[in-house]
Amino acid sequence: MQILSVLKSVFAAAAVSFVMVGMSHAADQGTAAEAEAMVKKAVAYVKANGPEKAAEEFTNGKTFKDRDLYVVYTEFNGNVLAHGGNPKLVGKNLTGMKDSEGNPFFQMLLDLAKTKGKGWSGNYRFMNPTTQKLEAKVMYLESIGETYVGVGIYK
Repeated sequence: MQILSVLKSVFAAAAVSFVMVGMSHAADQGTAAEAEAMVKKAVAYVKANGPEKAAEEFTNGKTFKDRDLYVVYTEFNGNVLAHGGNPKLVGKNLTGMKDSEGNPFFQMLLDLAKTKGKGWSGNYRFMNPTTQKLEAKVMYLESIGETYVGVGIYK
């Protein structure tokens, strides 16, 4: 009976540890609600400060970066104006870009921005700047004129 009691205690402690690790990992990742709120804040920033200042802040500032959340600011022609997760993408046209599984995700984002004006994308894979791993991702975006601002969450 004493062994059974010890085993129950060990399993209970292991279960609590597993849950705590899972919760701390979740706290390291942005949520869908946080991504939507950051997009709305970014849209307001573009409108208040203009595209050039916004692009600089989104890429190089700290205001629009939170854990694995960051802003992407893109023209409808495919030119990246700002990228908080990978500044090397700024100034590049990514229209034909595909993810590691061959999905033309960038075109999917452009189509969503052009046709619906706002909303969540389908799944694609992209480098998570926090973990440095390719991970499943979805993006919430909103159009502003002939551009869109987006923030994605890693799954």
